[in-house]
Amino acid sequence: MDYAKELLSALNEFVVDTKWQLIGSIDELKQRACTRLYVDTEDDELSMHPDDVLLISVNNGNEFYAMDCSCPHEGGPLELGDIEEINGGLSVVCPWHSYDFNIKTGSSSMGLWNTTYETKVANNAVYIKHDFKLSLKKVCIDTDIVNDSVIRDTVGSITKENEQEESLCTIAKTILSTPDPILKSTLTRSAYQDWLQGRIPKIGKDTMPSQPKRLDDLQIIQPGRIKRGKGGTLQSRIALLHSSANIELWAIDLSWDIIGRFSSFQTNGEIDLPREFFHDFIKVADDEAKHFMLLNDRLKELQSEFGCLPVHNGLWQSADETKDNILARLAIVHMVHEARGLDVHPKTKQRFSSQGDTSSVQLMDVIYRDEITHVACGMKWFTYICTHTKPPIDPVSTFHKLVKKHFKGYLKPPFNTDGRSIAGMDEKWYTPLVKP
Repeated sequence: MDYAKELLSALNEFVVDTKWQLIGSIDELKQRACTRLYVDTEDDELSMHPDDVLLISVNNGNEFYAMDCSCPHEGGPLELGDIEEINGGLSVVCPWHSYDFNIKTGSSSMGLWNTTYETKVANNAVYIKHDFKLSLKKVCIDTDIVNDSVIRDTVGSITKENEQEESLCTIAKTILSTPDPILKSTLTRSAYQDWLQGRIPKIGKDTMPSQPKRLDDLQIIQPGRIKRGKGGTLQSRIALLHSSANIELWAIDLSWDIIGRFSSFQTNGEIDLPREFFHDFIKVADDEAKHFMLLNDRLKELQSEFGCLPVHNGLWQSADETKDNILARLAIVHMVHEARGLDVHPKTKQRFSSQGDTSSVQLMDVIYRDEITHVACGMKWFTYICTHTKPPIDPVSTFHKLVKKHFKGYLKPPFNTDGRSIAGMDEKWYTPLVKP
């Protein structure tokens, strides 16, 4: 009997060590085609804020598959999607914009990808391999990074006590005025969840600061003086990660700034921007905050952290240049700079790969997939405003004019044509802006 107990204990430890988790019985889980599994990060690092998991049951409960629950396009709830046969395989289709994701591979006919997880069926039970504890019921998370009192003091509109005063623009102003990067990122992620839950009903109006706040000890220098490294040494890889973290931090601010600065914009001076515009950019802000936290976590794993090296503010210089023109802002920041991030991805990834840094390679891939959707977001709203202007103006030629006016120099190849194409930006948008 003692031997049996010891064997059972050893088997339980093996399951925990290999991250396999018992989710429930087949009979219970096959009742629904799509089931949301909630991530419990109570005993883990909260800064990553992992997505919940979608469990998919097909073939009358004989097969189960799992992937991230939020659509990589704009965060749509995949658990509310339909299972359809697409290109010879079963896919879950997002209810928001009909993006499809193969339940086995996570690939999409639209060119995006979703993260998938291993599943097993044994003894009438379903198991999933996942880094975090999963639950069929939502778990309340008590974050240790920023406690509730700090959030209440920093962004009163996020708390229940100040619901009558809350608006998206007051939150934008507060986050732009927050110098601490971890607090800025945490507040951003909290605000996005509040937005999804309908706790921020008003867009509102407010005056945005002329420049986002940064910690006093963060050294900011001119862009041309930054040494990014080529990834050939540990210090060079740290420099690359640090540079990326700086870009993501500015990207958080840029997302909030376009929300707050242009909240009163009206096409033709008559029609307000649709609520979907604000939804899209708060989703972008949430992605950028996720990226910053992941990069800072990786820096800590390499015995470093954000702020250990000088940074530049080149992105904000572009924001200042376009502060009075929403089309110029979308063109320069959200189409030129964001698309350039797609262009440099293959080379950056290769630099980490050549040094066997698989953790950083995987991180770059996560960021890359999200950034494609960010370029698509810029394209979407640039085209929307152009086509809703009276009379309508041509988006492509308007983009060319604005880039020539507000961007210094030419666009430089090589271009990531595949990534740009997935985002909806074909070559007619950018090849005319290359130096002859």
